[in-house]
Amino acid sequence: MTSSAADGSPTTFYELVGGHDAFAKLIKRFYQGVATDPVLRPMYPEEDLGPAEDRFRMFLEQYWGGPTTYSEQRGHPRLRMRHAPFPVTPQARDHWLTHMRDAIDSLELAPELDHELWSYMERVAHFLINTDVPPVQKGFQL
Repeated sequence: MTSSAADGSPTTFYELVGGHDAFAKLIKRFYQGVATDPVLRPMYPEEDLGPAEDRFRMFLEQYWGGPTTYSEQRGHPRLRMRHAPFPVTPQARDHWLTHMRDAIDSLELAPELDHELWSYMERVAHFLINTDVPPVQKGFQL
């Protein structure tokens, strides 16, 4: 589902950063951080983060010009609606961005591609904040 120029050169951001392999690496690295994060991990009800990894990877691949598997399997992304049940605080955003910065750095992208991807992640992270009240987890404040 990607489109290359007639000479075979990449034309979508998805292709320019390395396609599926790059997004798989990005999301794997990101969730390695989430797995041990005391603020973010409680937001993932599944014991296995694998399904969350798959969903996020498919979403990003589609957004950046790759396969449309995400919409085929899950419909419209509806980011705010899908995140509404979770307390996305400024603290959670900051933790999320820390892990995402590390994951993006692991790709060693050209500066302009890095900037474009990071700018998008920052915008989305700010957009998804839905409360400033930290969650109560298992009887204690995180």
